[in-house]
Amino acid sequence: MSNRHLPVGTRDEFGSRAIRKENLIQIMSRHFIDAGFDRVKTPLLEYRDVFQPLTVTGEQPYQMLDDAGETVVMRPDLTLPLARLLSTTNIQPPVHWWYVGDIFRVRKSLSGTYNQITQAGIELIGYASLKAEWACLSEAIRICDDLKVADLTLELSDARFVPQVLQTLALDPVTKAALKKAFFTKNLSDYERLTEPLAANALYPFLKQWPWLFGPAESVFEQLKQLLPPAFVREQVARLQTTVDFLRDQFSNLTVTLDLTSQPPQSYYTGIFFHAYVPSRREYLFSGGRYDRLMASFQRDLLPAVGLAFDVDALTDTVQEPTASPQTFVYGLPSQWQETAAVVATTPNARLCLVDSLAEAQVLAKSSHARLIDLSPKEATL
Repeated sequence: MSNRHLPVGTRDEFGSRAIRKENLIQIMSRHFIDAGFDRVKTPLLEYRDVFQPLTVTGEQPYQMLDDAGETVVMRPDLTLPLARLLSTTNIQPPVHWWYVGDIFRVRKSLSGTYNQITQAGIELIGYASLKAEWACLSEAIRICDDLKVADLTLELSDARFVPQVLQTLALDPVTKAALKKAFFTKNLSDYERLTEPLAANALYPFLKQWPWLFGPAESVFEQLKQLLPPAFVREQVARLQTTVDFLRDQFSNLTVTLDLTSQPPQSYYTGIFFHAYVPSRREYLFSGGRYDRLMASFQRDLLPAVGLAFDVDALTDTVQEPTASPQTFVYGLPSQWQETAAVVATTPNARLCLVDSLAEAQVLAKSSHARLIDLSPKEATL
């Protein structure tokens, strides 16, 4: 719908939000550039096969045929196109990339979500060190601090935890698959039925509590120490514990939680993954993690990778809009261009009034709820 066809009140709100969104993009872009990331862009249309590893339940890409009869899609993800770009060029890792762009997904009807989302994010490809996760998280948290996001909560998990527990149970493939499905879908009746035969297993006390193993980080760690063998905790939880300690040291006001019951957002996640949100809103502000299988669909040699993406639309609706100076129009004759430009430069939230007469300027200022500075020789009014 065109902006000019909206009612006046809606039009003002629409314009204000669009401006705030663009301002946020500029702020994030400056952060990424200052942190040493390089801008990268990918095409809006990609071949469908690029997104074969994408497993977003309830969502489908917009598809069409090109002139050769090949299926192409409007990108539903920005990470996989970057992997395709790296595998089809002579760019040598490691790379520090940042991006901003729209993704498109056909959502379920009446789901309350949008089909077009603007994302801005970063990718560190070629680093196996845990410091790559820390670098991504630090940059995102600093951006939220700069935007004065209140009550930011970071939820951590690890894509390796559930597979390792299931492997330790030594189940047959059918039971293992059924238990995994019941666990991730929160089907507690099926979960309890499938775990009852394991009552003699040393992990059974843990299995009884596992579906509720989420919450404040220290509380979850304490439960793990009580429910799991020390060796298992050391091997499977060490990276999470080290990361929580790092975040506590660097960002003392950040709320950190763990969720060892959640399913990785995509099948290519291989390590720590995370979501950030504020309790007053349901959308994640940013999310990401480690995905060392990122290149699996494009080349034989895999590369370690960590990245995250901001939901710019959710961030726009979350960030408190600062109290702005009132809009001001500065009107003058063409011969007064330099004089009016100088006033605009020194007046907050001001712009040149480009109409041809004072009467038009007055009408425009009134309709825009703006004040008018008239520098024309006839009169000077505020």
